[in-house]
Amino acid sequence: MTAIIRLTRLLPSIRRLSFTSRSGHASQVAWSGQGAGIVTPETHTDWVRFIEQGHFLPQGQSREVAFRNVYRWDFHPEHIALYHERRGPDAAVWLFDLVAESATTLISKSPHLCGADTYQARLDLEPHGFRLEWHIAGPHKNERLVYHYRQPDD
Repeated sequence: MTAIIRLTRLLPSIRRLSFTSRSGHASQVAWSGQGAGIVTPETHTDWVRFIEQGHFLPQGQSREVAFRNVYRWDFHPEHIALYHERRGPDAAVWLFDLVAESATTLISKSPHLCGADTYQARLDLEPHGFRLEWHIAGPHKNERLVYHYRQPDD
C-alpha cells in the first residue's frame, strides 16, 4: 500500500496532536515551546478537514496560549495537498503538495514561498498516527515545528 493511500485512510481517525516548536539562531520570531490539543476531523469524499484546538506554552513562560487551526488535506492520485483555512474554506491558503518518498514517508514536492519565507515539510507514518515536521526559513525566521498526530488511545 502506498504512503498516499495509507495517509488517506489514517487521517479520519486522528484525534490528538502534540508539537514542539524551536526557533533557530537567526529567528526573530521566538516561537519556541510546546503545545497539545485535540483534532476534530471532518471527512468528505476527496478531503479531510482537521479542526485543531489546544494550548501552547512558550518557552520560559508560565501561561499557556490557546490556539486553533483548520487544515484541509485534499486527496489526489499522486499527492496530498495541504491547505490552511485561516481565512475560511473559500479562501484557503495552499501550503504544499506532499508526495511519496517511500512507503512510509511523504515530503513536500516543492517549497512553499510565503513572501520571503520558505516552508518545507516531511511526514512520516507511524503505527498509531504520523509525525509532520515543518521547516520555515526566511530573513527573520528559522523555525522547526514537529507535530505528532495520534489516534485515540484504546
